[in-house]
Amino acid sequence: MTTSQGATLSNAPAQDAHTSKSKWNLHDTQWTLSLFGTAVGAGILFLPINIGIGGFWPLIIMACLAFPMTFLAHRGLARFVLSSKNKEADFTDVVEEHFGVNAGRLISLLYFLSIFPILLIYGVGLTNTVDSFMVNQLGMESPSRVVLSGVLVAVMIGLMMGGERLMLRAFAILVYPLVGILFFLSLYLIPSWQMPDTTMPGLGSFSKTLWLSIPIIVFSFSHAAAISSFVNKQRSHYGDLATSKSEAILKRTSLLLITFVLLFVFSCVLSLTGDQMAEAKAANVSVLSYLANITENSFIATLGPLVAFIAIMSSFLGHFLGARESFTGLVTKHSSMRPKVADKVGAVLMFFAIWFCAVKNPSILDMMDQLSGPIIAMILFIMPMIAVYKVPSLQKYRNRLSTLFVLAVGSLAVCALLYSMLS
Repeated sequence: MTTSQGATLSNAPAQDAHTSKSKWNLHDTQWTLSLFGTAVGAGILFLPINIGIGGFWPLIIMACLAFPMTFLAHRGLARFVLSSKNKEADFTDVVEEHFGVNAGRLISLLYFLSIFPILLIYGVGLTNTVDSFMVNQLGMESPSRVVLSGVLVAVMIGLMMGGERLMLRAFAILVYPLVGILFFLSLYLIPSWQMPDTTMPGLGSFSKTLWLSIPIIVFSFSHAAAISSFVNKQRSHYGDLATSKSEAILKRTSLLLITFVLLFVFSCVLSLTGDQMAEAKAANVSVLSYLANITENSFIATLGPLVAFIAIMSSFLGHFLGARESFTGLVTKHSSMRPKVADKVGAVLMFFAIWFCAVKNPSILDMMDQLSGPIIAMILFIMPMIAVYKVPSLQKYRNRLSTLFVLAVGSLAVCALLYSMLS
């Protein structure tokens, strides 16, 4: 009797710790903000134009599909990374374990190449945004591009090299004002809302518009670059609870994204006519820049660069997380270099590459983004679903409606991207 009571008492602290960890806490909130910041990049400023130009009804349908597309795809990728027998496995380890060494290395290389061009784009975009703000809003002379871009890239990479705590703190500092400004701007535009054209288009053009809109939704809400690092942190922090906690964080991240981003999208779209959206798309300017130009609103003109700066910087941090991890995994598997050394070498090489691109300010960024797009769709949507039918530990997810939905959406996204590139 005494032994039984002693065992019960000794198990109580462990049970309390398990219960405490299963509750929502600050750690979960910080990672929700980090994933939100990764997803909300510069693309959000072009999202209202890109998706709104297709018409009212495609916008409504894509808005309804946005949450399942976002949550189910990222949940599938998280489950894929957690399916490894190695508790410390990163994305490259898991891919090699499930698909073999050669196929694994190829997929890992493609994964890195899908993220790295986005870092180059953000390096150029951040430099241009800060330079424009200093010249147009502050009335200063344009600074040396070499110095400005070098300082900006060094600061961002320095935050990432400072460890998880510093990184999460930086995300929290960036994301709170981003959410607040997006929400405020969405409400600020309400008085200028107009009745949209609710005419139902023909079935053929309607279907094509929906199909070509899928990649826009996929990549506007994508935080795939940070999933592997995120999942590994949950595994080390929560142990056996990693899967359920990861899925809970991903669900709240998706809800946060859908709520704030779609409110911003609808508010912008309802403030513009179809002709105005077509004009903005032809001018290749962000929705806030276009609104500032046609309304001569100094308030929007001031907030626009601020939103762009915060969005680009927060998304840069999340994508650097994925590029850094995949680079380290690739190098350590092809050489005798230790992970810590490879990590530092990768950070230095990426710093100089991003800095060089930011100084050169190339005009091929859209093409680079399109090249990385199909790879991201395959890695985020298709590969984890293929693994469901190949990996024994994932077989419980076979033939589920969610699995088939993600696989179908991924296939449509890849086909739509390839069609857009070839047409």
